Formats: sequence, C-alpha cells, structure tokens
Amino acid sequence: MQTPSDRHAYPSHWEADVVLRDGGTARIRPITAEDADRLVSFYEQVSDESKYYRFFAPYPRLSAKDVHRFTHHDQVDRVGLAATVGGEFIATVRFDRIDERGMSASAPADEAEVAFLVQDAHQGRGVASTLLEHIAAVARERGIRRFAAEVLPANTKMIKVFTDAGYQQKRSFEDGVVRLEFDLEPTDRSLAVQRAREQRAEARSVQRLLTPKSVAVIGVGRTAGGVGRSVLRNLRGAGFTGQLYAVNSAFEEGTEVDGVPAHRSVRDIDETVELAVVTVPAERVPQAVAECGERGVLGLVVISAGYAESGPEGRERQRELVRQARSYGTRILGPNAFGVINTSPDVRLNASLAPHPPERGRIGLFTQSGAIGIALLSGLHRRGAGLSTFVSAGNRADVSGNDVLQYWYEDPDTDVALMYLESIGNPRKFTRLARRAATAKPLVVVQGARHSGIAPTGHAVQATRLPHATVSALLRQAGVIRVDTVTEMVDAGLLLAGQPLPAGPRVAILGNSESLGLLTYDACVADGLRPLPPRDLTTGATPADFRAALADALSDDACDAVIVTAIPWVGEDGATASPEGEDLAAALRAAAAGCPAKPVAVVHVELGGLAEALAAASRTRPDAPAPVSSAPGAERGAAPSPSTPPRTGGGAPDPAAEHLPEAEAAGSGAAHPHRIPAYPAAERAVRALAEAVKYAQWRREAKEPGKVHEYEDIDESGAARRIDELLAEQDDPRGATLAQDDARELLGRYGIDVRDALPAPDPDAAVAAARTLGYPVALKTTAPHLRHRADLGGVRLDLADEEQLRRAYAELTLAFGKPAELRPVVQAMAPRGVDTVVRAVIDPAAGAVLSFGLAGAPSELLGDTGHRLIPVTERDAGSLVRSIRTAPLLFGWRGSAPVDTPALEELLQRVSRLVDDHPEVVAVSLEPVVVAQRGLSVLGASVRLAPPPARNDLGPRALPGY
Repeated sequence: MQTPSDRHAYPSHWEADVVLRDGGTARIRPITAEDADRLVSFYEQVSDESKYYRFFAPYPRLSAKDVHRFTHHDQVDRVGLAATVGGEFIATVRFDRIDERGMSASAPADEAEVAFLVQDAHQGRGVASTLLEHIAAVARERGIRRFAAEVLPANTKMIKVFTDAGYQQKRSFEDGVVRLEFDLEPTDRSLAVQRAREQRAEARSVQRLLTPKSVAVIGVGRTAGGVGRSVLRNLRGAGFTGQLYAVNSAFEEGTEVDGVPAHRSVRDIDETVELAVVTVPAERVPQAVAECGERGVLGLVVISAGYAESGPEGRERQRELVRQARSYGTRILGPNAFGVINTSPDVRLNASLAPHPPERGRIGLFTQSGAIGIALLSGLHRRGAGLSTFVSAGNRADVSGNDVLQYWYEDPDTDVALMYLESIGNPRKFTRLARRAATAKPLVVVQGARHSGIAPTGHAVQATRLPHATVSALLRQAGVIRVDTVTEMVDAGLLLAGQPLPAGPRVAILGNSESLGLLTYDACVADGLRPLPPRDLTTGATPADFRAALADALSDDACDAVIVTAIPWVGEDGATASPEGEDLAAALRAAAAGCPAKPVAVVHVELGGLAEALAAASRTRPDAPAPVSSAPGAERGAAPSPSTPPRTGGGAPDPAAEHLPEAEAAGSGAAHPHRIPAYPAAERAVRALAEAVKYAQWRREAKEPGKVHEYEDIDESGAARRIDELLAEQDDPRGATLAQDDARELLGRYGIDVRDALPAPDPDAAVAAARTLGYPVALKTTAPHLRHRADLGGVRLDLADEEQLRRAYAELTLAFGKPAELRPVVQAMAPRGVDTVVRAVIDPAAGAVLSFGLAGAPSELLGDTGHRLIPVTERDAGSLVRSIRTAPLLFGWRGSAPVDTPALEELLQRVSRLVDDHPEVVAVSLEPVVVAQRGLSVLGASVRLAPPPARNDLGPRALPGY
C-alpha cells in the first residue's frame, strides 16, 4: 500500500489562505494521514442531505476504510484538499485520476474525477468555488487536463459551482445522474469569473472593517488618557450608530467607562462583536486575538506597535499575528495602524486616533503612514473636502491598499480615491485593479520612499528591479494619476471630486490681474495644456463682472475648462481691499451652474475670504450627490457627448463586465457643480487641471483599448520547442544568455530579423567577412565596455573597400587594445535612419515590461525611455513610440525625413508577443534598431532564457503568505 511519501513529498506550496465570499478567511491545505480525527469530526457535522448528495445514498458515518482512503493520498494521482477555519475542516475536495473507461489510472491519463463536500454551516460562503480553483491548479500541475463530476440533479448548488466556473464544459444526463466534464485550461471567462469573485470577497472583507454594527475596544484604560481610551472617545464623539464595548482585564463586570459597558474579556460579551480595535501592548495581543477568534469577531484593527517596524523580532511577531488571525478566519488591519473612519450616516465610525473625524464627502483616502494620514485629514478639512472613508493600514501585514481599492471600486459613496503608498506589495495585481478602478473613478497615488529603493521596515514586499520612473509609467498606463507630493494629491483630488472631467486641453483664463493671468498661461503651456489668451477684467472688476465673464467663457465651444484668477482690489489711495469672498464665490458658482459640463478652478492671491467661502460651499453639500447635469448624456452610465465630458464618478465598463454584477460594472456618483476648488498658486491649479485632462483622455481611450495583433508568420510552437531544447542544454538553473546564432534563430521565429554580424578576430578575417556580406560594411567592437557606445569611437561606418576596412581595423586596435579584448565584428551597412533601442524584461514583482527609447548616451542619461505592460496592443505600441521626449526625431524634426514608425510599432508588438507567449524569455534587448524611411534594421540582439518567474496573478485566489 502506498504512503504519502511513496509518490511525492508533502506539497507545502499548495497551502494558501483565501478570502471567502462573506469576507472571512479560510486556509486551504493538502489532507494528510494525521487528519483522520478532523475528517471524522467534520463528517459528523454534515447534514444527512449533504451526505446523500455526496455519496448518492444514505451514508451516516465513515468507515475506517473510508477514513484511510480519504486521508492517504499520493499527491499525484489522488489528491485531497481541505478548507479549514480554526484548524478544523469546513470543506473537502479530492480528485482521482481515471482512464477513458472511468477506472483508476496513472499518468499519462489526463482526466480525473472530482468530488466536494461542504459543511452545511459554511455553504453559501463560496468555499466550493474557491476549492475548485485550487484543486484545478493542482491538477494542471500534475498533468491533468480535464475534470469529470457526477452530481444528483437535486444538488443544484454543486451544479452551479461547476457551471459558473467559466470553463469549457460538456453536460450529459444518464441513469438519473448529471455528468459534467470540463477542461481545466483557463479561459478568458474563467479568469474574469475568478477575478470578479476575488473582487467581491476582498471588498466584503474591507466592508466588515468599515461597517460594523458593534465595536469592542480592547485595552481601554481605567483612567483618562492612553490609546485605548482615545479610540473609545473618538468612537463616541463621532456618534457611532452601533453598540460599543470597553475591554480591559482589570475591569469589573457590570461597570461602565464613559457610559460604555465594560468587560474583562471579549468572551464575556453576550452580544455579537463584529469589530475589535486592539490597543494593548504587543506581548498581550496574541491573547486578545485568541479571545476574539473564539468569540467569532469578524475583523481586527490592531493599533498596537512593536512589530516589523521594530526589527527582526518584531517581524516574526507580525508573521505570527497574521497566521493566528487567519486561523480564526479573521482579517487584520495593521499592526501599527492609525485606524479607520467611515462618515456614512448609517455608521459614523471613527475607530482611529484622529480626534476630529472629517466631514462627510465623496473622497476615499488610504495611507500607510499614520503621520501622513493626520496631515492629509487636516489639509482636506481646511479646504472643505469631505471623505467617505479613511483607512490607515500601518504595516499592512494583511489588509492592504489592493483590498481597499477592491472596496472602493463598487462603493457608491466614493467618487475619487486618494492613496499614499510607501510600498506596493503586489505591483502586478495593483496595476490590474487600478486599471479597472480607473475606468469608473479617478485614482490619485503618491508614493513615498520612491528613491531610497528600500521599503519601510514594517512592510514585507517583493522586491522589484525596475526603476521608480518605470513603475510610475506603468501606473499611468493603467490610468493612475501619479503625483509626486501629498499636496499635489490633495489638489488633484479636490478638482476631480468637485468638477466634471474636461473634454480636452483648451483652457480659458480670466481674472482681475493681467500678470497673474500670464503666469497661469505660462503654467498651462509648461504642463501641456492649450491656453487661450488671458482675459483681463481689470482690478476694478466686480463679482457681477466675474460672473458674466465666466459664463461667456463656459459657453465658448473653443474652451474645455476655465481657470479664474483673483487678487485684492487696489483703491485710489493705494490701499488694498478685497471683494466680499462670499459674493464672489456665489457669483462664480452661479456662472458655473449654468454650464456644469466644464470644470472651473480658481487661483486666488491674498483672498482667504474667497477660499473660505468656496470651502464653506463644499461643507454645506447635500448628503446625496446632485447630478452634474440634466443634459443628454449626463445620466448614470450614459456615454458622454462632446459637450458633456465624463464625470469623475462614472466610467466605462470593465472589459469583463459581462461576468460581473450590474452594480460592479457601472460607475457611481456624480460631481458637485458648486464645489469649485481654490488654489493659492497658479501652478498648483494648472497641474491639477492637467492631471484631469490626461485622465479624461485615458478614460476615452480605455473604452477602445485596441487589440493584440495576430501575425500569421509567427511560429509559436516551433519557438516553444526550441526554448525547451535550449533550456535543457543549460547547466545554470537560473538560466543564461543565448549565443548570437541561437538568439537570431529564436527571434526569427517571431518575424524579427537580425542582421548578421561576422566575427573578425584579425584583419584578414574582417576582409573575408566583408566579402561575404558585401561592401559597404561597418566594423564595431562588442567588448562590454564599448558595446553600443558609438560616442567612444568603437564603431567605424561606411567602409567602402578593403583598404578602408584594414585602416579602420588598425585604428581600433591601436586606440582600444588587442582584438581579443575588443571582439570586433563586421556587419553590412543598414539604410540610414534613427537609432533606437527596444527591450523587454520580466520583473518578478511588476510582470513583463516592454521599453523603448532612442539609442545613445543622452537618452540614457536623461531617462528618456517609455514603458508599457506586456502584452501591448496596437494602440499601446503607437503611444509607446510617441511617449518619449525625443519622439519628434522620428516624425521629421527640423526638416528631417520622417521614419517608418509603423514598422517600428510592428516590431514592438512582435517582441511583446514573444515574451507574452513564452515566459521563459525573461529578457530581450534589440540594440540598435535603425529605423529608416522605409523599414528598419535590427543590428544587435540579446535574449536571456530562464525558468519563468511565478505568476501569482494567474493562479487560484490566495492571500500573500506569512
């Protein structure tokens, strides 16, 4: 009889923590022989009906033989997984490999029979669908390509699990049993279903933290002061609508603290506790978590410090904290968190250290730093901006910005999302989520610690080899509004939350100061906007003059947005005076209300009364958002017309919207026409408007993202076979750079022709190579320190005959060293053009990235390189070529002839296809690529193969491991 070690060692990589449909967590792991008692206990808690559905007959208990069979697996042909909470089974799934007759088999048989059993108390939580994802991934790993399942027709829940999974299926009915067969190869639909379920589950887990009906604060002091007492005071001060409890082991039962029932332990509370805020010292947190887990608390906010931010010992304490909480099916915000706020009148939650909660508004705010969180809350309040929710995650050991982004995506109370991030734990996933969220509502991100290259000590993140500029470019490609400072984040957030998106870059400028208008004009030009000539209303302009001028500008079809500038009046005696702030603010709001489809921003100098009046208007907004316009196209979900740009809170549907609930596929919210943002400097207003213009353009383009081109001459299967052969020849498991001939052959299978470069170890070999290739030729060195450095003199071009070639060879060796050091090669001359560089790399954190720029030291020094995530579409390739600052050189700069950019875009797409089709291709470098007026020439190529990095975004849903 086989034992678990007969066929395969225990597969620990199959273990995973998962978020279920209701926001709770469970652990999935292989079933082992040590689980016999757990299996028996689990089976005893399953109803007779569920047992009947599983075994097609009454089956009250498992025999010893059954228990042995269901706990002993070879982990190859027979595999069993269990979902556990608190160490106990809540569901099981197993597969047995079968042959074409349905009999037990071994490889190469590629079909398996699969069966589930879910405890009745946990049905409806999405346990079975999650287990199906994981058991399917295990089966694919073991060479199984197809599942078969037999289900009773009355077992509609299990039939739905299979049919909703998104796999290609075949269904039949025979002998009173429904037989389902489905391929396990992921499809676009199965991936969309998986990600929709992931979104719902992770959003629900955050919703548990933000909308509790009861909160217990653990660690409330008996006297005034202290963190616990402060959190309790803030909860009471915000008017929390649920039940509050104060917990401290020193309390006497039946007492109260500040009018709140006091208890010695969470276990002593008779009612359900949905959220616990933990403020006790770190060494006492495990006991508090255990008591919460036993009591069934749904979520934890751990304010306590002393974890990963304090060093290696604290880091291990943090890992154990996460493992402990997840074992009870609970998610954690923190540790070292500042807390959470929800301004909804149905909740009014301030479970944070902020003594004064923000006003209610339409902005969601996430920070990893408590200090930055305090500053942002204060700054937003001063400028009249309210928040929907605030989450400060501290060390974000469990709940992260990705989870909060999932919540905001479907939150009807949030129109704009602001995020301060000091690290991005899963850039690939963040980019995917950000792209989807940005189609519905603006996402403004500022990243701290971006130049240090070091994540904050409390954050456990996967390292990326990509420069920060590259990561920023990829985020912008995903629709993220990337800014550099928290001030810029607030500036952009205020405009996006209060105004509609501009239809274009044309900006009207008007005000009572010619100089301030010119400064605004210059700022618009610098930020890529197209300003109209400023209109000077003179210093004697009244609020009525401002209203009339603004109404005229907004009604002008040649204008997409308006910036109003205002300074104090200068009286006849030289003294300054300000127009009444409330009067001017009212005039501007009245004019803007007449044309709510165009954004308006105000620049004020020494007019604090105006800023306060505009901010006050924001604070008096109605609880429910007013629609932007009653004009056609302004309805929720309607496509905007040219005269009615998209609102910040609406959005294009997700590409996978057909697989999502209606509420998930639609945007939410609308802008408030009377909330005109005010800025103390022209540059700040213009920068915020420029970000809105770029985001609006991205939104328009995202509706038609382009297609990944299919090329008939690509030999994908031949390339795959050759890659397998080349990897098998490598001794280094980390992979290796291919020889030039091998690289040229592999690239050729994707229609990428690389010009021959023949070695020239001596002058005679150089002459022989030139005769083979034909004159004129180029002679160049390939030594690492001279390669691709024409500026250093390591290249000689247009050598027309043998005499010139020998002379150039002598000059190179005299100037730079012996031929063995220079490694010279001879290459046929390519048509003249613009030298460019195309690169692709697979980053372990961010994924596959395609880069493009002009060749040469200046571009490299200036960082003038564009980046796109792979796979690139036709539109991506075109925008990548035009994204670099030196792009005009490709399009006929200063009278030069334009080059063949369509050929260049095709090359970019072919490189993208190669890397996307074959993840073993971990790096490609084409340098230089000479783009001529017609066609292009790839003169140098390098390809690196290695076992592909793990893709944590394509496998079954799982939380980061700890």
